[in-house]
Amino acid sequence: MALPRLAVTAGEPAGVGPELVARLAATPLAADLVAVTDRDLLARAAERCGLRIILDDDDGSPLAQREPGRLRVRHVPLGAGEIPGQPDPRNARHVLATLAEAADGCMAGRYAAVVTAPLQKSAINEAGIRFSGHTEFFAERAHADVVMMLASPELRVALATTHLPLGAVPAAITRESLARTLRIVHAELRTKFGIAAPRIAVLGLNPHAGEGGHLGREELDTIIPLLDALRAEGMQLLGPLPADTAFVPAQRAHYDAVLAMYHDQALPVLKSEAFDRTVNLTLGLPFIRTSVDHGTALDLAGSGRADPASLIAAAGMAMNLAAQPCNLQARATSASKQIILD
Repeated sequence: MALPRLAVTAGEPAGVGPELVARLAATPLAADLVAVTDRDLLARAAERCGLRIILDDDDGSPLAQREPGRLRVRHVPLGAGEIPGQPDPRNARHVLATLAEAADGCMAGRYAAVVTAPLQKSAINEAGIRFSGHTEFFAERAHADVVMMLASPELRVALATTHLPLGAVPAAITRESLARTLRIVHAELRTKFGIAAPRIAVLGLNPHAGEGGHLGREELDTIIPLLDALRAEGMQLLGPLPADTAFVPAQRAHYDAVLAMYHDQALPVLKSEAFDRTVNLTLGLPFIRTSVDHGTALDLAGSGRADPASLIAAAGMAMNLAAQPCNLQARATSASKQIILD
């Protein structure tokens, strides 16, 4: 039986990503790991980590077994040699080319999922290319509406808004935006995670979920009417819940995922419990995408000391999601379409 093929992008060449990919390759993870990056960059990263990695050209053939320390490579050449800790805008197009190959390969059925190491947004913008992040790039590439979710083995948290100033959050939370987000989360819990009847806890925006309007009216005017409308469609939605009690053990037994209204409302809970086991997922894409939950760590780049735990967790989650029966069927359908097109 063929191993699931995971496209693994190395992110910013001057960051810790290439070293993390080398360390991932050294693990016994039962997946066909295909590094989408520059071959020589990986070789230098492995050397800095004191690892002996065998790099094979990826020919697309099925792989029944992978030896630890062996890695297939889809070579995408650098624009300029890397200097650890010093991002170079000349490598911006290299980074974007790796993302395009991974996304297009997933949509064509060549990969079961994409796993991304961290990149440096500023280096891409300094190259004169407008870029706001992995999530937005993949959404545009796939023409999809997406939602950011962070997940550990114990907790899943989706975000109604992402990287916004706190003062801009209330205006960004509308009935339309909440409906779109909740429908995506509900559908993805069913299709990607195999949860037949998802239960989603929705947090209030204000302290004590507004306390009946005394601490803000967003719950009364926007959140509650929208939740009632979606419940009428058959969704199981709890809330709006006060954020300060939503994560206690007695509450967690009643839901499969949480929708938080803003970035720092719920993520501190998740990261304080499982920082090295938390995975960033992009919901709403026609393929599986997971990522590390940290940045490029430029201060550690080149030292060989970066901790690969988050990338290993991301690859493991991608592999588990790819093994879900619904996702296996989706890949088979995609591959059949590709054969017909070819």
